[in-house]
Amino acid sequence: MTAAKLHVDKGPDAMSVFSPYDGSLVGSVDVTDAAQINELIARGRRGAVLSRNLPRHRRSSILETAAQIIESRHDAFARMIVFEAGKTIVQARKEVLRCINTLKLSAEESKRNAGEVVPFDSFAGSEMRQGWFTREPLGIITAITPYNDPLNLVAHKLGPAIAGGNAVLLKPSKLTPFSAINLVDVFLEAGLPPEIITIVHGGRELVTALVSASDVRMVSFTGGFATGEAISRSAGLKKLAMELGGNAPVIVMNDCDFDKAVDGCVSGAYWAAGQNCIGAQRILVQAELYDRFRDAFVDATKKLKAGDPSREDTHVGPMISKQAAEGTEAAVNEAIVAGARILCGHRREGSLYHPTVLEGTPPTCRLWHEEAFAPVVMLAPFDTLDEAIVMANDPEYSLHAGIFTNNLAYALEAAGKIDAGGVMINDSSDYRFDAMPFGGFKYGSMGREGVRFAYEEMTQPKVVCINRG
Repeated sequence: MTAAKLHVDKGPDAMSVFSPYDGSLVGSVDVTDAAQINELIARGRRGAVLSRNLPRHRRSSILETAAQIIESRHDAFARMIVFEAGKTIVQARKEVLRCINTLKLSAEESKRNAGEVVPFDSFAGSEMRQGWFTREPLGIITAITPYNDPLNLVAHKLGPAIAGGNAVLLKPSKLTPFSAINLVDVFLEAGLPPEIITIVHGGRELVTALVSASDVRMVSFTGGFATGEAISRSAGLKKLAMELGGNAPVIVMNDCDFDKAVDGCVSGAYWAAGQNCIGAQRILVQAELYDRFRDAFVDATKKLKAGDPSREDTHVGPMISKQAAEGTEAAVNEAIVAGARILCGHRREGSLYHPTVLEGTPPTCRLWHEEAFAPVVMLAPFDTLDEAIVMANDPEYSLHAGIFTNNLAYALEAAGKIDAGGVMINDSSDYRFDAMPFGGFKYGSMGREGVRFAYEEMTQPKVVCINRG
């Protein structure tokens, strides 16, 4: 048995994976029967013991070696992302670079953040005591990852978990399992004991078994709100870390660097065909600048080339499936019926949905207050920054926001008043550096990713106190 698959031979229940662009077969993986949960947990227990006993320098060496192997196979990893996820080759290369950085950050984290001295003598009566706390592994972690970043978001679960001395039961998206499989194979090649990571494939029944097992000490999930709610109901008494998406606002003030704002918003809106939880979805533009910004933004959007993701000159690839594109088309149609106006796009060819810009979208529309997760942007004017902040905070959940302004006071006011896990100033909402804390505000927000912060979520303090009296 290897970490890459529980079943070695493909059985009658093998799950086929198809390219979202042309429907060609990527490959197939065995579906893991939820009835095997006891076997999976037993394997996870063995893996947790092995991981806990790996010296920190060994964990660091494995993570660093894995990063080097991926770097040496950069093109192959990028092309797999293109093939199974539909990202453009340019975007896929960037994801591979981010994965390499995530693993290197994890290698560094495994050698630090081990704990600290506790100043017991700061409290009267404890002068004869001294000690410290360490950071200890939780044990078995269930990690569930999405399709939109099929390599780097897996690295964000595995890297910190290994650095902290844990074992992982990994269930990648059934739509994009191969980047995860290849990453786990690289860990084995780098010297990680096989039982530390167990990768499984399946649907709802398997997820319920994985998250509800009492031996699992933490569930780390990235995905949709409905699945997150179901997991929280099934998990029981264990740690939960969830990144459930967002509906990112970007505020554009009159005094901004105009070209920078247009370019940043276009990039932030359509990266990964809009299947980006921090992608710019609602762009709020100060009234005096609105017409000029709208015209420039629409013009730039029309110049984007949508099509074959393997081509170097393609800007926007397909959505993950024809069904996802049809759902986006339906949501835009709803907005049009409610009064929104199409400025460009709203054209679907199979799984390809062309970049779309709306204005006049009523706040009651699904597109305004829910996550689109699609190449769809809504423009809206505002008069004052206070008004824009109220509009930005309208949805019940939020990951990132952005503001373009050359006024420091405006920037700091927005940073303080916008309810979001991150506020990007003079940048689109979709900027993310893999070392920074990453997570949401308001409904459904639990925990943080970003290597150091995920490492802390995946470990627990243990106090050691010596009484010398």
